[in-house]
Amino acid sequence: QVQLVESGGGLVQPGGSLRLSCTASGSIVSINTMGWYRQAPGKQRELVATITNDGTTNYADSVKDRFTTSRDNAKNTAYLRMNSLEPEDTAVYYCNANIRLCRLCAYRELWGQGTLVTVSS
Repeated sequence: QVQLVESGGGLVQPGGSLRLSCTASGSIVSINTMGWYRQAPGKQRELVATITNDGTTNYADSVKDRFTTSRDNAKNTAYLRMNSLEPEDTAVYYCNANIRLCRLCAYRELWGQGTLVTVSS
């Protein structure tokens, strides 16, 4: 079974840091773009950052210069390093990936189950 599993969430004080990980497992031929999204209570899910398989990144304005995404293609894993965290960053963070299961298959979108990040003193 192909799945994305996030880890690394938790409670952190304002100004602190966390690193999230997202690993794709199962019979995967290739992964294109991987992304991070978040959903705060009462709000819509929003894009945080994306990274292509060649390392090109894109960030939401609200997290630029504080968050960094990276990936290890050999491990099918993406990371989100979050620095200078603010209470407004509190949300469930979801990993997203475009995955191909065979050479002739189209890419399909996959979501992780989410990991909660709480920024509070």
